Amino acid sequence: VQLQASGGGLVQAGGSLRLSCAASGVVLSRHSVSWYRQAPGKEREWVAGISPRGTRNYAEFVKGRFTIARANTENAVHLQMRDLKLDDTAVYYCAMAGSTWGQGTLVTVSS
Repeated sequence: VQLQASGGGLVQAGGSLRLSCAASGVVLSRHSVSWYRQAPGKEREWVAGISPRGTRNYAEFVKGRFTIARANTENAVHLQMRDLKLDDTAVYYCAMAGSTWGQGTLVTVSS
């Protein structure tokens, strides 16, 4: 089982990015998937999650700006990020059922 996170990059404050978490060796739609992030010098924090039934939850600091969604035909989960802020700069990781982790993708928000 592998998770591959992608879609990170450099974006100006106020811009948007879409991260993808693609799975191999597992049917991702059957599992809960979460996104986490770790900013430089800080601990990893949970960002958003989606259950197998599609229930979505978000950390307060991304509510209204980020959307987590399944892309079952791609065996993936996306994280659409809008109105990005400088504090959103971090390495973003996806995790399946809290036990299988992707390698992380860097998001850098510039002023």
